[in-house]
Amino acid sequence: MDVRRGGEGGDGRRRAGGDFAGAAVVDRAFAVLRAFDAEHRALGLAELSRRTGLPRSTALRMARRLVAAGALERRGDGRYVIGLGLLEIATLAPRGHGLRAVAMPYLEDLFHVIRRHVLLAVLDEEEALLVERLSAPEAGPVRFRVGGRMPLHAGGAGLVLLAFAPAATQERALRRFTAGESVDALRDAEDLRRLLAEVRRGDYAVGSRSLPYPRATAAAPVRGPSGAVVAALSVVGPLDGFDPSAWIPAVRATARAVSRRLAEDEVPE
Repeated sequence: MDVRRGGEGGDGRRRAGGDFAGAAVVDRAFAVLRAFDAEHRALGLAELSRRTGLPRSTALRMARRLVAAGALERRGDGRYVIGLGLLEIATLAPRGHGLRAVAMPYLEDLFHVIRRHVLLAVLDEEEALLVERLSAPEAGPVRFRVGGRMPLHAGGAGLVLLAFAPAATQERALRRFTAGESVDALRDAEDLRRLLAEVRRGDYAVGSRSLPYPRATAAAPVRGPSGAVVAALSVVGPLDGFDPSAWIPAVRATARAVSRRLAEDEVPE
C-alpha cells in the first residue's frame, strides 16, 4: 500500500497549508493505523514503514503524533500498539458499539439457549464487519474475531447483508464469486443470485459448509427505525448434531426483537 501521493496534486506538488496538505496528513495517519491487524498487533518502525509505504522519517513522525493523541502507544521494546484513545472514540460509533449495546441482551438470551456461536455483523463497504460474537467451547472453531472482516458471501450473516445491499454491491459480488468460498449449495454466480432472492423473500438465510471445517449457519436481518437492514444476526455451529433450519424461528425472533428495540431507542442507522 503506497500512500505517499495522498494529498498531492496531479503534478505531485503539495499545497502548503491547503486542503491537499491536510488530506495528506489524515491519509497517512490512517495508513499507519491500518497497518495493524490481528496478525500484526505490535509493529516496529521498520515494519510500519514497510506496511504503509511511507519513508521511515514520515512513519516515525506520524507514529509520534498518534502516540501524543492516544491513538497509539509505544511499548518498552520500542514497538507500537493501538492505543486506548481509539477504543474510547470507537465506543461512540452507532453502527458498532451503539448497535451492540442494544442487541446484547437479546444475543445473550439466544446464546444461552443454543450454546453455539452467535454473531452480529454490519455491512462496511463491501465486507461484513463483525461487531459481536458470543461463543461456547462446544460450538467448535470459528475464524472471525470481533472487529474482523468477512467476505459477504462467506457465511449466513454476510449473505443476509449482501441480499439487502445496494444492487451495485450485489453485482460486484456476483462477478467475483468463486465456488467453494461460500455455502456448499452455491456452485456458481447464478446460484448465488437465486439464493439472495430467496433470502429477501423469506427474510432469513440458511446453509452449510464443509471447508475449512464442517459447520452450518442460520441468519436473519436486523432492521433500523426506517425499516432498512442495518445488521445481520447469525448462529454458527458444527454440522454434526446441528440442524440450522431448526434455529430459524429463534434467530428471526431475536433479530426482530433487536429491530424493535432499535426503533424504540431511535439508534441512528
